[in-house]
Amino acid sequence: MAASDGCAPSIAASPPQRGLGERLAGLLHRRGTPREAGGWRVRLEALADRERDQLPLWVPVGLGFGSAAWFVLPDASGWTAFLAMALAGILAPPALAPGSRWARAVAIFFLAALIGCANIWWKAERVAGPVFHREKVMTFEAVIDTAQSMPAEEMVRFVVRPADPSLPRRIRINLDDKKASKALEPGARVSVRAWLMPPPPPAVPGAYDFSRAAWFQGVGATARGLDVTLIAAPTERSWRARLANARQGMADHIRSRLGGGEGGIAAALATGDQAGIPEEDAEAMRRSGLAHLLSVSGLHLTAVVGAVMLLTLKLLALSPTLALRFRLVVIAAGVGALAGIAYTLFTGAEVPTIRSCVAAVLILLGIALGREALTLRLVAVGALIVLLLWPESVVGASFQLSFAAIAAIVVILDHPRIRALLERRDEALPVKAGRFLLGLILTGLAVELALTPIALFHFHQAGIYGAFANIVAIPLTTFVVMPIEGLALLLDLAGLGAPCWWLAGKALGFLLWLAHATAGAPGAVAMLPGMPRGAFGLITAGGLWLLLWRTRWRLFGIPPLVAGLVWTVATPPPDLLVTGDGTHLAIRTARGDLAILRPKAGDYVRDTLSENAGIKSEPIELDMLPAAQCSADLCAAEVEADGTRWRILATRSPNMVDFEPLQRACAAADIVVSDRRLPVTCVPRWLKADAVFLRRTGGLAIKLGAAPKVLTVAELQGEHPWATAAVPDPKTISRRRSAGAAPGAPWRGEPRPAAREPRAATR
Repeated sequence: MAASDGCAPSIAASPPQRGLGERLAGLLHRRGTPREAGGWRVRLEALADRERDQLPLWVPVGLGFGSAAWFVLPDASGWTAFLAMALAGILAPPALAPGSRWARAVAIFFLAALIGCANIWWKAERVAGPVFHREKVMTFEAVIDTAQSMPAEEMVRFVVRPADPSLPRRIRINLDDKKASKALEPGARVSVRAWLMPPPPPAVPGAYDFSRAAWFQGVGATARGLDVTLIAAPTERSWRARLANARQGMADHIRSRLGGGEGGIAAALATGDQAGIPEEDAEAMRRSGLAHLLSVSGLHLTAVVGAVMLLTLKLLALSPTLALRFRLVVIAAGVGALAGIAYTLFTGAEVPTIRSCVAAVLILLGIALGREALTLRLVAVGALIVLLLWPESVVGASFQLSFAAIAAIVVILDHPRIRALLERRDEALPVKAGRFLLGLILTGLAVELALTPIALFHFHQAGIYGAFANIVAIPLTTFVVMPIEGLALLLDLAGLGAPCWWLAGKALGFLLWLAHATAGAPGAVAMLPGMPRGAFGLITAGGLWLLLWRTRWRLFGIPPLVAGLVWTVATPPPDLLVTGDGTHLAIRTARGDLAILRPKAGDYVRDTLSENAGIKSEPIELDMLPAAQCSADLCAAEVEADGTRWRILATRSPNMVDFEPLQRACAAADIVVSDRRLPVTCVPRWLKADAVFLRRTGGLAIKLGAAPKVLTVAELQGEHPWATAAVPDPKTISRRRSAGAAPGAPWRGEPRPAAREPRAATR
């Protein structure tokens, strides 16, 4: 109704203006024509209406976004700024578009992000405890929390709770298995003599950060056990201790029936204990894309729950009375849920298993209610529970791989064309088998595409042929290995399990052969030196946008996805890697090899340096380089990058070097690396990375050239509690921050007075 005829003005077309938000919206409307002002709002509201079923899926994404932001931002000022930004994101959309669906959705997303950031910040402070600062041999009394046998490494790993309140609440100890007795079990009181060390940070930028994981586990020190003596056996075992003993006992029993890698994998499938798998077999499983079979997750839980449900249903159906009076499917679903929960607890209740257990219980509930079982909403509920209870898992590879895989499977199977293609039909058996095989190939390819960026970011490598290897490995594990192993364990109660163990060993032997053959195929592994955090964030955001929307709106996820991939490929690999203790140095050669300073470096150090350099081949010795001159105490080498020749000097023994020759060698070098404090007279042309400097920065990744860049571990860790807790001196903490803040000038942000430009390459 028009207002020009003297009647009261109509309010049907627009809501009444009541507050500041409405007045602001009115001002914004006046900036354009009425059609322009309302057009985008109408289109956005229509889009939100079409995608209304997908909007709840973004709640766990917002929660994860807030948690991840806390890990990425360096300090409290950044975390506070993020919370303020999230608060603005909560308040602004309803003020600008009151009553609209999209405004509510954006506000809820930022509310979830605010909760996620605040939740992880609160938990990081709640689990805070003492952290050991310096290496030291100590003797103390403690109570054993957990004990894990690791036959592949010939040791036993304990987590103990010291009686001395000045020590960390929990200490992880590795003890030679020859020194460990069966009496050392959870709950026992022991006397420990061990070499204690702080939880190690990443050796180099991009490596695994154990100090972060240890912080949330309450572990304040690691130790090499010299002697562990029993003082008193446990008087009363908790249910957790009894469960841990049962789990360890079953793992030992399985490994006694099957030797080598077959026994280690069989124990991992039944108990989640991967400690018995030889390193060469574990590496082959990783390189072939089959490592997910070793971690108890959805595949294993589905096999257990499905087998229990089927067995329960068949047994109950034998009774006509029960079949006629009760809904046997509901009873079988309840028994399957109990079996899934028991299996989750027995295998250690790791995050992937908990996520799978939650999903399985929700699926069974849907079956009982007659609803569609596997949907993205179910996956979202599982992610929501995990992120609320264990927010630190958002930056872990396990959480990311697990949810990315299941989300990719649900999306590909829910697509109308794929669903129509794979739908069951009344057709010949060979056609049914081909349709089933096609489904495995499509889901395998979808999972590989989803998991490859995550594997490259965390492990710097990804299997290329994993999708095809999984076509054989997944059915083999689900329908052959696990049922036979379960039957063998059941028959062992009567001493009749030997034939089943023989069959299980043959099946697992074939699985290992497949892993080694796939890993050894030409081009089987893609290596990447280090994916920038920003690139990984763009790939993740683009992937989620493609997965979670249904309309063509999802195509807007392609630009950030492509940008992240281009950024990743365009990132140059480091020319030098220096570990945080200064002991190990790796140089990328002109041929693409990796030359390491110390020939006797262990396998772990070699693998860490190779992976973070993105080089698959075995490292060579620095002495073998034509431009290298090495003695027992010092090594000098020359590297050319972008027309600039760099001379690098490193110490590699604890022996003292004569003062004047060392001074001359430092003056002739552009970069000096040492695991000890060098004299002030040692002044290289560009960078002096001795023990004092590396104590502030941690490990280094250096890109040489006309504009050299240095990335430090301290820069990536920021001022998170696990990074600062191991540094007792507050001044050192501030120096760590400044050292990380200036990657291009690692001498506390300012050029050294004696620093000179590196020498130009002679032509």
